[in-house]
Amino acid sequence: MQTEFEISTRGAGLYAFTDDVARWLSGGGDGVLTLMVRHTSASLLIQENADPDVQVDLRRFFERFVPRGDDPAMAWLTHVAEGPDDMPAHIKAAVLPVSLQIPVAGGRMRLGMWQGIYLFEHRDAPHQRRVAAAFSGL
Repeated sequence: MQTEFEISTRGAGLYAFTDDVARWLSGGGDGVLTLMVRHTSASLLIQENADPDVQVDLRRFFERFVPRGDDPAMAWLTHVAEGPDDMPAHIKAAVLPVSLQIPVAGGRMRLGMWQGIYLFEHRDAPHQRRVAAAFSGL
């Protein structure tokens, strides 16, 4: 069983799509769900879904960890033709997960109570992001 989720972003930030995945999986039985973002400047995370401040702090941390290309600390970058947010987005995607595997039981993901699935958009401009999904039943 396979599908693809399309996520519209409004720029850098975390975008929850747990409910979309849960609807697609319902009635799917037991197995393993694999998700993979089909872009080189975005990531996937399982993260807290209760307090939105967690997502704010994560975004701020990664902005400090990998500053924009026009920050003097990033003067060493050579891939700059696509704007000051592009190469830093690739670096973030290189250190964060771009795929996830989640156990599924009875058609439900075995996520913890406060866990949600997020696309982490690393670019400043809005994008249409695609996440490939495959469910392998046992």
